[in-house]
Amino acid sequence: MNLRGRASTAAAVGALVTVATLAAGGLPATAAAEGPVTHEQNPRVPEGAAWTEAYFPSSDGSGVELHADVLRPAHLPAEAKTPVIVSVGPYFAHVGQTSPEGWDRVGPSARFRDFVDGAKLMARGYTFVMVDLRGFGGSTGCLDWVGPGEQADVKAAVEWAAGQPWSTGKVGMYGKSYDAVTGLVGNNLKLPGLKAVVAQEPVWDMYNYLFSNKIPRPNVTGTPQAYNSIATLPSMADDSDRYKANAAYEASHPQCLSDNLTNNNNPDPESAYWSARNLAAHAAGTTTPLFVTQGFIEPNTKPEDMDEYLANHRGRERGWLGQWPHVRGNDTDGDGRLQMGRAGWFDEVMRFYDQYLLGTRPSVIDPPYAIEDSLGHWRAQLTWPVATTSYDARLSSGRYVDDGGGVSAKAAPEGRWDMEHAPPMRPLSDAEKNVAKRGDAAANSFWTWSTPATRTLRLTATPTVRLNASTSGNVMARLWDVAPDGTATMFDENVALIEKGGPISFDLKSTDWTFQRGHRLGVQLGTIVETDGWGWLDVPSGNTVKVSGARLSLNVLNARFDVPTQGDRSPYLDEFLAANTTTLGDVGPGTFPLKAS
Repeated sequence: MNLRGRASTAAAVGALVTVATLAAGGLPATAAAEGPVTHEQNPRVPEGAAWTEAYFPSSDGSGVELHADVLRPAHLPAEAKTPVIVSVGPYFAHVGQTSPEGWDRVGPSARFRDFVDGAKLMARGYTFVMVDLRGFGGSTGCLDWVGPGEQADVKAAVEWAAGQPWSTGKVGMYGKSYDAVTGLVGNNLKLPGLKAVVAQEPVWDMYNYLFSNKIPRPNVTGTPQAYNSIATLPSMADDSDRYKANAAYEASHPQCLSDNLTNNNNPDPESAYWSARNLAAHAAGTTTPLFVTQGFIEPNTKPEDMDEYLANHRGRERGWLGQWPHVRGNDTDGDGRLQMGRAGWFDEVMRFYDQYLLGTRPSVIDPPYAIEDSLGHWRAQLTWPVATTSYDARLSSGRYVDDGGGVSAKAAPEGRWDMEHAPPMRPLSDAEKNVAKRGDAAANSFWTWSTPATRTLRLTATPTVRLNASTSGNVMARLWDVAPDGTATMFDENVALIEKGGPISFDLKSTDWTFQRGHRLGVQLGTIVETDGWGWLDVPSGNTVKVSGARLSLNVLNARFDVPTQGDRSPYLDEFLAANTTTLGDVGPGTFPLKAS
């Protein structure tokens, strides 16, 4: 079915409806009042925008009805065609993003008010549409953790936006965190009307948010519970009857909530459930222009499978990558410093959209990738990653006791854990620092050291560990930047379940870490030693695991070829260094080179 036909079907099932206008004195009128609502009538509406609501079916034939809030430029005629930017996610309920926000009247979500205002979307002649995923806000259906159902919702949202009489048929997607994930989904679906995607700090493979190689993360139950809570947010008193009925769907279908908990507790990454949610694998052959951001050291949506996603994507790419937490490109800290350190987020994003949605030649040539390294220096690259040398480092054989750092049972930290409210960065505990020190009495890890770097270079891309294990248990791999005086910073880690003796291979997080001349790479293999449950909820086996034939794949870039670009040191970098640095004891002789051709 073509897009215009699709729009006709949507109109037949659920025509555009409008929200309450406001009577004199600023009080709500009836929920069935006709006509768009402007900022002058309701301060929840951005200045320059006219707000309406719409309902249309999802694309999977399930009967799920999706709700959208539509912001059109108020200065344009109702029939004026504009490009459309769509955001699809769980955070657009009228009452609040993740909990009630204290609004005194119904209105569109303020989640991306910063984008609408900061990018001057209405003045530029763009339409912005916020679509509730199934089970959230004013949409019916069971929440689906980016599964086939939510993927069908993304397809319906883009096709609906492209097919409206006021649309040019060219659609972009915008989001951060969960609604950045749906942008990746949009790219994967290869939708004709989707011309550009901006995805800030997404999850690249949904499995990785809850598990690491069959070992659960502490939020394995807390995250599904958090989204169950969001899905059951109430409607507002002055919402329309249709919105109220849809918003009550999850509360009247408790199996939606129980299924969400059960389905997301499957530790097998090869299961059909998780295979459908492996966005990196499904990106193969996609070509939608893509603008992404990713913090290499961010504690929430981590850079796992990012490398695979970008390698599978074949279209034009733009990216800001660096040393920051779970933030937007325009976010600032309490001192007014940009959290990512690079200025001009909205300007660069709109040059990107103008190019692909309007066909406008950019007046400024932005680097395809702007990357902040671990020294706080910014460089421009045509793509990411770029390596001048790739090789396998032979690691030492050794043994360790899988005792969990002496902790037999680990509990998850208290508090909400959706993608917007994950706990802050966890500093290395004293126990972890003690285990890391060379010569410590604990026998639950062992080390391999590189020779000192003879020039400034950086590890980039995704390190991979391969080893042979003698028995079942857990394994943690950590990478450390070790200065000549023994000061060491842990900058990359991951864990895996060893189900039986034999070979095992697993990736660490994607990284871009600079080694100064004279620094060494320390590789630590052993039990999962973190003790407070912020990292993983492993069950120590108590076994002594003998490791042989271990290798670490490295991709190294010679820093002499850097092309500097605009950007300041991200404030989070110093916080990360302070939390993850200790002083090691004796450092052994180097057994593999740290080199870049």
